[in-house]
Amino acid sequence: MSLDFRYRRLAYVALNVTDLARSDRFYRDMLGLQAAGATAHGEHLYRCSRRHHDLILHQGPVPGLRRVAWQMESADDLAKMRRHLAQLGLAVHTLDADYCASMGLDQAFQITEPHTGATFEYCAELVDADTPYTPTVTRIVRLGHVVLGARDYETTERFFTDELNYRVSDRIDGAVTFMRCFPNPLHHSFGLSKSDSNRLHHVNFMVTDIDDIGRALHRARKLDVPVVFGPGRHPPSESIFLYFLDPDGNTLEYSFGMEEFPEVAPREPRRLPLALESIDYWGAAPQGEFGKGGAIEARAK
Repeated sequence: MSLDFRYRRLAYVALNVTDLARSDRFYRDMLGLQAAGATAHGEHLYRCSRRHHDLILHQGPVPGLRRVAWQMESADDLAKMRRHLAQLGLAVHTLDADYCASMGLDQAFQITEPHTGATFEYCAELVDADTPYTPTVTRIVRLGHVVLGARDYETTERFFTDELNYRVSDRIDGAVTFMRCFPNPLHHSFGLSKSDSNRLHHVNFMVTDIDDIGRALHRARKLDVPVVFGPGRHPPSESIFLYFLDPDGNTLEYSFGMEEFPEVAPREPRRLPLALESIDYWGAAPQGEFGKGGAIEARAK
């Protein structure tokens, strides 16, 4: 089947946290996000760019992923995506107008991704904020990517490439797949990690300067934030990275730099061996809690 819908980018990620006030402080003071109001359902909005919001925090009993949102290139692409998902037999749920307005959206809908159980949200227009994003502790350039742990890893990868128009950039053999939402050029805005359960693996924020990685390491130590991997440099994307935990144990990443792909005639995806050397040039090893937190909530508004 020809997939003729096109993505613009990863739009935003919504996380469940167990203590919203505590997480507000962490995402402001450690991560460097800027508060951006609340949705019609009381979720707290945060920005790291000129856009209306990049991250949503929701208080819930179990920490982890609430939903992932993707912005299509146009309203026509959004309509094509909706028709395609319906043809696949997936239930498509339209978000109400008041809720969309509180998130700076003209329209949006949700599905349950059938292999991970994650809620995926799709939109076309996401307005810019009224005021510029002002960096504080870190110069974040964008929300970078989200990685999910997938129990049925191979089937899930096929669904994303064959039905959702993601393109594989690289694989670590039998363990990790890095994908870009076509034709977004970034090496990966989505990833899958083979896992014994479906769960959130990590959420990434890209920074503008390598010094932000070093400063974050020392800030994490000062604030007693667990660092679970890095600093290091990923061979697949060439990104310099640092992974740390939020107060609920969700894994977050700062990264600097990333390979970009042309829309036409990109290089072929590589298959790297399943070894530590394939995830870090510098010899760091992930700690036990790396990518372990984060339940996936069933579809929610």
